[in-house]
Amino acid sequence: MRQTGFVRARHNLKLSGQMRGQGHGQRGVSLLGLLFWGVLLAFVGVVGARVFPTVLEFYTIQRTVDRIAASNPATVPAVRADFDRAQQVEYSITSINSKDLVISKENDKLQISFAYDKQIELGGPVYLLIKYEGRSR
Repeated sequence: MRQTGFVRARHNLKLSGQMRGQGHGQRGVSLLGLLFWGVLLAFVGVVGARVFPTVLEFYTIQRTVDRIAASNPATVPAVRADFDRAQQVEYSITSINSKDLVISKENDKLQISFAYDKQIELGGPVYLLIKYEGRSR
């Protein structure tokens, strides 16, 4: 039986590709690989979504402490009153209050420092503990 030119050319290309080691197998991500990466990205997303508000709270506290220190209040109760006033305005400051501030004077400049721990429940008995600390500039 006689082969047409197209069939013969296709057969020759197939043979020449196999003989030269140029055969291309399937490439890509398997179903298990896709599932693994999907679960990993979802976990990172959930942890990030739970950590992000605590980071924003820390920067809000830091900004508030810097603003109070820059105004250079005369007494420790004045510093605490300013922080309490700022805490009433900033609804995101919930982890510390004015009693948690450590207030000192260094080189005639007011220094306000703070430290607190934040526990984030990840699921069941698993928690993430973040220790925040800062001081005025």
